[in-house]
Amino acid sequence: MSELKNEACEACSKDSPLATEEEKRSLGADVPEWRMVTRNGEEQLERTFKFRNFAQALAFTNQVGELAEQEDHHPMLVTEYGKVTVVWWTHKIGGLHRNDFVMAARTDELYAQQ
Repeated sequence: MSELKNEACEACSKDSPLATEEEKRSLGADVPEWRMVTRNGEEQLERTFKFRNFAQALAFTNQVGELAEQEDHHPMLVTEYGKVTVVWWTHKIGGLHRNDFVMAARTDELYAQQ
């Protein structure tokens, strides 16, 4: 598994650079189950995680929420019966930053511990 999961997020400002195409390819290879999507003109990382029931999905949502609070980097979370969709992107810069790939890897690690 990727070493990205061991990294912490760096503080971003409005001038922080978006990930380059090369960075997106390289970092994306470390989180292969995530897909890059564009919403409202902003690139984002998205993955849907499957669970046996709503209670497990909700527990995972709360774990991702705790991780997000620790790093002060917050995703979009959609919790449904048996699945959670997590979407990471950096709001301040309107797209993808290395932090988003770090958080995707850390989210994968949480899921692996289920």
